[in-house]
Formats: sequence, structure tokens, C-alpha cells
Amino acid sequence: MQNKILIANRGEIAVRIIRACKELNIPTVAVYSTADKDSLHVMLADEAVCIGSEKSKDSYLNINRILSAAISTGCNAIHPGYGFLSENATFIEMVEQIQMQFIGPSSKVVSAMGDKANARELAKKLNIPVPEGSEGEIFSTTEGLKVAKKIGYPVMIKASSGGGGRGISIVSSDEEFVQVYERLALEAEVSFGNRALYIEKFIESPRHVEVQIIGDTKGNVVHLYERDCSLQRRNQKMIEEAPSIILNDILRRKLLNAAVKIGKHLNYVGAGTVEFLVDKKGNFYFIEMNTRIQVEHGITEAITNIDLVREQIRVAYGHELSFKQRDVKINGHSIECRINAEDPIRGFLPSPGRINNIIFPGGMGIRLDTHIYTGYKVPPYYDSMLGKLIVHAKTRKEAIRKMRVALEQFMIDGIKTNIEYQYLITHNPEFIKGQYDTGFIERFHLTVEEGLKNLE
Repeated sequence: MQNKILIANRGEIAVRIIRACKELNIPTVAVYSTADKDSLHVMLADEAVCIGSEKSKDSYLNINRILSAAISTGCNAIHPGYGFLSENATFIEMVEQIQMQFIGPSSKVVSAMGDKANARELAKKLNIPVPEGSEGEIFSTTEGLKVAKKIGYPVMIKASSGGGGRGISIVSSDEEFVQVYERLALEAEVSFGNRALYIEKFIESPRHVEVQIIGDTKGNVVHLYERDCSLQRRNQKMIEEAPSIILNDILRRKLLNAAVKIGKHLNYVGAGTVEFLVDKKGNFYFIEMNTRIQVEHGITEAITNIDLVREQIRVAYGHELSFKQRDVKINGHSIECRINAEDPIRGFLPSPGRINNIIFPGGMGIRLDTHIYTGYKVPPYYDSMLGKLIVHAKTRKEAIRKMRVALEQFMIDGIKTNIEYQYLITHNPEFIKGQYDTGFIERFHLTVEEGLKNLE
């Protein structure tokens, strides 16, 4: 049977996967909602199938329709991208049951690591540090309050099946805990189908550092170094860079070894990311594992010169990794800015609408992963990300300068975007010095907001 892949996603990641498949000479099938009938991934794929209305539950989250599209078009594999069904163990198990290849780890592994409380326990068994917290899942306010009082405020309440920065709240008192708990449990049930929560000690002013790993069916699990994802707004990543400048050789080695240790324990196949928090004293703590390709995978590709999506596909079809751990080296520095259709001055309100004109940045060391084009209508139903602007240079200082130039030359007319917002961040002294943490955006938002008003 000829290899043929259905891409169960939309937007820039669908376009990215299609390009990798074309390089591997593998035909592709795109799925799309009625709102995405004019989307770029629909035009680029060899075939396209409409799977429902603009509502995600009727299209990109509809397992039966996606599987029907895969079967009817003769696919033998499904690539989930990120988000939507990419970490849905039930979906993956159904793909396995119809003897189709899921491009990612098995449903058993996804289920084990998708349960964040279970993932914590695994890390502890492997002697990898985790933040102090609950032993397993929490199902009631009373039970949660006991844990919070024991470990001391502030604490983080997290959805056990959460991801993507959603289903998280920081609380600093019993009263606040009671107010937040039920709301978060309901949000978790609606978003992830599981109202179970867990609690861990809030680490103040940490850096968020994640390690990229990839494994094959031959037992090889390797790392591709780390990314620093500390620049976040409401737990949503905004700017990422690789490598992390806060790691010395000893701390880097500890994080990399911990990530690979988890991967090998799981017999991990595919691309995955092991996420850590690093405190001011240089202590690190495991927080979760994402069992899929990450939005920010491009900066890892830039510093290692390894095509992660291509390797994902190859290992899913049973091939050995095309490189060994000794072949993976850090080459220079890479930064990514997520370009979103949103209005930073008005609380980052989404800004859907028609794009009247675009000028894309270009030049050596500049990459743009996107699905937009002149005349494209940004729908209001999905994530607001328009693309990922990635730069690569010999040093971090050069990469920052290159990113500024790229942002200056990136123009989108017709909708509001965060391009100018990102431009101002790249001029902030603390960002330039690398002296930032996960609270940076919230602390400096008013300053940046004032700068945007001055630009207008």
C-alpha cells in the first residue's frame, strides 16, 4: 500500500506538514471546516475533504468524521499536528484499532503523560525533581484546601488533562482557592473532558525551559537541546528562543539527561517535549510532557539543522532516526515571535477579518511559517495565530537585531496584529540582557501598551 497521510489540523501547522510530506514524496489529504474552505492547506494538499461546520466540535474535533475521511481517501497514516486531537488518547486508540498509523506516540503513552498528576508521579519515580504538590488528582474543594494549606500559598491549581497554557490558576489564600476551584474544574471538564485537578507549589519568577526529544521504533531516544519559553501572556507562549542563555553546562546536562530518561522509560516514539521550571537558584523541576510536535519546533530546527516533522513521519513508518545523539550540535541562536490576529491595546482582543495586503519579511536567516495570504479572511472560530516568525544568527545579539528588522518589514493590512508589540519587546533592556521570567509580559504590559499608543 502506498503511503498517504491525512492531516487532522488546519493553519500553519497543516501547511508545514504538507511541505514535509511533499519532500518525502508522500501524498496528503487535508480536512477542513466550512470556515476554512479557502485556507492555504486546502489548496496545497493533494486532496481535501470538508468534515463539518465552523464549530471545532463538528469538524476538527469530530473523531468519526476525521477517521471516515482518512478511510475513504485511502490514507494509511494520520498526522495530528498540535492542539485539537493531537493528545487525545481516545482518538489515537481508534486510529490504532483501524490499523492506521498515528504519527506520534502510542495511545498508552499519550494517556500516561496526558494525565499531569500521573506524569508527576512518573518523574518522581525516576528521581527527577517536581514541585511540591498533591499526590494524585484532586476531586473536591475540601480535598484541595488540605493540600494547599500543607504546602503553603501561593499554589497553582491545574487541570490534570490540561495543556497549551489553559486550565491553570494561581491562588494565594483559602478564600481565593474556594472561589477559583469550582470554576477551574468546570473549565477543565468542558475543555478537556476531565474535571480532575491537581495542585503544586507556585515557583515565583521561574524560567520555563523545555527539552525537545525524539525517539524511534528501534529504541533510540535523543534530545535536540532546549528552548526557553518564558515570555508568556496568561500561560500562552509569545516569544521563544533556543538555546536558553540561563543554563550552564552542568544544569543543561541535567535537564537533557532527565528528558531522555523519561523518553527511554516510555519507549517513546515520535517527537515530544519535556517541560521544566528553573528557579532563581538554578534548581529545576519537571512540570509536564507534551506528546506532540510543538508550535515552537522551528527554532530547534534552526539551531540543529534537523527537520523534526520529516523525522516524525519517518519514525512513524518504522525507519530509524537519520542521526545519532553525537551528531546533534548547537549552531548559533534562534528566536521565534508568534504573530497573532489580536489587538494588544484592547486587551489582546481577537481581530478576525479580511487581510487586504501583506508584505512578508525575508533575507538570510529569516523564516516565516504561515497560512495567510492577501485576501485571506481570518475566521473568528479558532486560535488567532497567523504565523511564526523565526530568525537564526550566530549569536543571540545578532538574532535580536535580525528579529527587529524582520518585524519592521512585516506588514499586515486589514486586521490588528501583535507585530508592533513584539517589536517593542525586542527593544526592552531586560529582554536584551536575557533577564526575564514568566511574569515579564504582565509586569511590562502597561509600558509596552503606552509605547504602542505612541506609535499610533
